[in-house]
Amino acid sequence: MHKPLLTALAISLTAPAFAQRTDYPIQAVPFTQVKLTDNFWLPRLKTNTDVTIPASFARCESTNRVKNFEMAAAHQGKFATTFPFDDTDIYKTIEGASYSLSLYPDAKLQAYVDELIAKVGAAQEPDGYLYTARTIDPAHPHPWAGKERWEKERELSHELYNAGHLYEAAVAHYQATGKKNLLNIALKNADLVCSVFGPGKRSVAPGHEIVEMGLVKLYRVTGQMKYLTTAKFFLDARGQFPGYDPKSPDGWKNGSYWQDDKPVVAQTEAEGHAVRAEYLYSAMADVAALTGDKQMLAAVDTIWQNMVAKKFYVTGGTGAVPGGERFGANYELPNTTAYNETCASVADVFWNQRMFQLHGDAKYVDIMEKVLYNGLISGVGLDGKSFFYSNAMQIKNSQGYHDTEPARAGWFECSCCPTNLARLFPALPGYIYAQNGKNVYVNLFVSGTANFAVDKHKVQLTQQNNYPWDGGLKFTVNPAASTSFNLLLRLPGWARNEAMPSNLYSFVAPSSQAISVKVNGKKTAYTVQNGYAVLARKWQKNDVVEMTLPMEVRQVVANPLVKDDKGKVALQRGPLMYCAEWVDNGGKATNLLVPATTTFTTVYKPELLGGVMELNASVPAVEVDAAGTAVSTVNKTMTAIPYYAWANRGKGEMTVWFPQRVLDVDIVSQATAEASVSK
Repeated sequence: MHKPLLTALAISLTAPAFAQRTDYPIQAVPFTQVKLTDNFWLPRLKTNTDVTIPASFARCESTNRVKNFEMAAAHQGKFATTFPFDDTDIYKTIEGASYSLSLYPDAKLQAYVDELIAKVGAAQEPDGYLYTARTIDPAHPHPWAGKERWEKERELSHELYNAGHLYEAAVAHYQATGKKNLLNIALKNADLVCSVFGPGKRSVAPGHEIVEMGLVKLYRVTGQMKYLTTAKFFLDARGQFPGYDPKSPDGWKNGSYWQDDKPVVAQTEAEGHAVRAEYLYSAMADVAALTGDKQMLAAVDTIWQNMVAKKFYVTGGTGAVPGGERFGANYELPNTTAYNETCASVADVFWNQRMFQLHGDAKYVDIMEKVLYNGLISGVGLDGKSFFYSNAMQIKNSQGYHDTEPARAGWFECSCCPTNLARLFPALPGYIYAQNGKNVYVNLFVSGTANFAVDKHKVQLTQQNNYPWDGGLKFTVNPAASTSFNLLLRLPGWARNEAMPSNLYSFVAPSSQAISVKVNGKKTAYTVQNGYAVLARKWQKNDVVEMTLPMEVRQVVANPLVKDDKGKVALQRGPLMYCAEWVDNGGKATNLLVPATTTFTTVYKPELLGGVMELNASVPAVEVDAAGTAVSTVNKTMTAIPYYAWANRGKGEMTVWFPQRVLDVDIVSQATAEASVSK
């Protein structure tokens, strides 16, 4: 196994237009330099390696995704799956397997990946074109593809989307193994793309963004400017189609759905299909960092602020509206129809990591943490092979009805979410630490050891904690020799009485506890910079930093403009949001009230759901008598579990938001209820 080639070739930025900034000022400590021992995340990464990745490859085989490449190589047969972007499930799983190989060398897995890469290469056309939905039978391509190459790229074909995931997989595989077999396939395809698209050539705003991010990664590996300029060209191509028109027969499917109603530098809101949007915003951050484009930077900053202030669920989910899997209007955050695609959470992690690297502000990591511990890992079952495509906020009745998805599934006809998770999990260690010269950032609280250098002096930093269950954090600093640098520990917003870096959500009452920081057992004063405790000192071997975060159960309220959450509270402890499930609460969950005066007790249950901190409280519950003619409230012991762990014990009621008191009673006929369930 080769060492990762994370800076494979020197990047040359000689073009005058790109001279203002060479890269992100803050760089992540590569995931290969971080070894986890964490009780919360390490088992999940291991499950991803042992279960999720093999299951994804097996399902790519059994659902004919692999067969599509074999038929494309033979130029015979009929496209055997549903969507022209099904190729990407193989690319994403290869990406995840590559990251995994960096952490857990596996000769059998590596041989299988090489076999798949050979099949991908055989399906590639001589000029670099790679798209099985056309190559299998060019005379009769997939209906979404159009008669000619790229003809329907904006609307349906996903040709460039496929290419983007190919590039991302290729770079991951190259960095993990040092092999160029997949990278060469990707570069051949990218050279074709660069020859077809650009000034004076074909122009299109890619219908499903990610090719822009992939091209940036190829630029970083090769130093070839054409990949960066083509990525920027695709961004600049936007703004050609009108936005939402309520009179349009296409309804929501318009320019804003594709983020194509305005030039990117003029966009101010998170809009349209959430996954496409957040891939776009990630690419905007990349290009702004690499080119110094201040207009693009200002635009992506404005869009981010709009999302966290008006279009973000308390669990970290994004994309509220099922129709078009898209962001809704400002403050449109319904619970019973919440969509919250798992892929959108993956994309949100990518975006917020880039925003942090641009600005060095803890608020971006606060958002990333909320997504990671709640709305993202809710997307995969504890078994590692059952998934949510959408992530509900409320299941309203005992039959488990939800407008989008009532239960986990092993695979989907459109199976982008399982394979997206497969590639994110093994890369997680790369999100924990970052560095800018003598500033070393600790962003996520995950036990393990990181190795990096400050002024060419080797430093080892070890975390020991039981996060997210316990707020006691320990960091041991081991420089090879005494070394001066600034250790920046993130002070989570939730530990500073800030439920969100906006007024979208807030805590009902302030915490009475404060964050404490000690160095070598002595309480230490520190300065706060952009949400970080800055510890500036000359570090000696075995220096120990201890930080204690308050871990009370907090009630959260939404901005009054979020209509669905008026008069309701959500429950938070540390970074985790909680929910009530039917199985713990006498068969129901949506009948529970949580008055402002409610006090909670906590108990860790190692045998429950892989080990969780459970919340308990005595609360009123609304009940209907046996005759169905009287309504009353009775006191019950309410049990709440971390939101991420729901739907691992069957199907039934669940809720994240709890009414504080009864304001009204809706009387619904049995026929109406049955009609709702049968939708």
